[in-house]
Amino acid sequence: MTLTDTDKADIRQLSLKELQEVFLGMDEKKFRAKQVYEWLWKKGARTFTEMTNLSKGLREKLEARFAINAIITDEVQHSEDGTIKSRFRLHDGHLIESVLIPVPADNRYTVCVSSQVGCSLSCTFCATGRMKRLRNLDAAEIYDQVVMVNQQCEAHFGHPLTNIVYMGMGEPLLAYKNVLESIDRITNEDGLNMSPRRITISTAGIAKMIKRLAEDAVKVNLALSLHAADDTKRNEIMPINEQNNLETLMEALQYYYQQTRNRISYEYITFQDFNDTLEDADRLARLCRNFPVRVNIIEYNPIDGAPFRKSTEHRIDDFARHLRDQGIMVTVRRSRGKDIDAACGQLANK
Repeated sequence: MTLTDTDKADIRQLSLKELQEVFLGMDEKKFRAKQVYEWLWKKGARTFTEMTNLSKGLREKLEARFAINAIITDEVQHSEDGTIKSRFRLHDGHLIESVLIPVPADNRYTVCVSSQVGCSLSCTFCATGRMKRLRNLDAAEIYDQVVMVNQQCEAHFGHPLTNIVYMGMGEPLLAYKNVLESIDRITNEDGLNMSPRRITISTAGIAKMIKRLAEDAVKVNLALSLHAADDTKRNEIMPINEQNNLETLMEALQYYYQQTRNRISYEYITFQDFNDTLEDADRLARLCRNFPVRVNIIEYNPIDGAPFRKSTEHRIDDFARHLRDQGIMVTVRRSRGKDIDAACGQLANK
């Protein structure tokens, strides 16, 4: 009986040590495992046929025993502002989305990657939150998004990716093990060798996992999707806050900063007449005094059925100025990719 791809083990689930043991069991030289490992993680090989420094016989043996469950491009959309959204099909048929955000003027080319199929957090302003969480992505599926969008970036803009944000579909800290493994593959010399300082994990706020990041000494940047600076408002838009209130989160972030000295950002979407007053800005300013932090103010991107409206540019500018007057580092992010549902909070496989 011939194995189908779904019956075969995904070779990318094996560590280098496990791969070496497999090769010894196949009466092959141990160094061949290192060659295959480099093909998988340094060169991003998607088939065994690509591994041209292996004999044809060895490639056939690997093909018979293992699969490479690479993600496949399902659809690509181009925004008028240069943003590119890609929908990828996974080996089990599930769909995820990644977004390439080019800012050539700043020499900045960012990929926003997904970590889960869907999301379980149900934030009221987010389209992904209306989807069920079907499963976590494995490390290789996250890695593939970076490789494929990097190829896209070089093809369209003649430039490699400069930044990676775990800010797509899903909550990265609920896919903790796989997210950290993907970061290892992306940053390791045996992998893509990208700097961890160019990587940001964005979380809705899970205090115990933020502390775990600190204890594991992960060298990436951390962004908290804050969006409201008091518990009453945050409970209303982000149910996760009921188990992870602001006092608990501030304690976790303080611990994270003390242990790592990594950069922390607050992501703050402004909603008209909900969280965009100067009183809201003062509450936010108080949360910025616990440790060094940058505030990224984000325009709201409307989704069907949500009760929120985008703040006016005048209101956003006043909010930002009020924070800056108190010595807080603030960036206002104008939305990109809205015309293709690629902006913050809009990813939903539409």
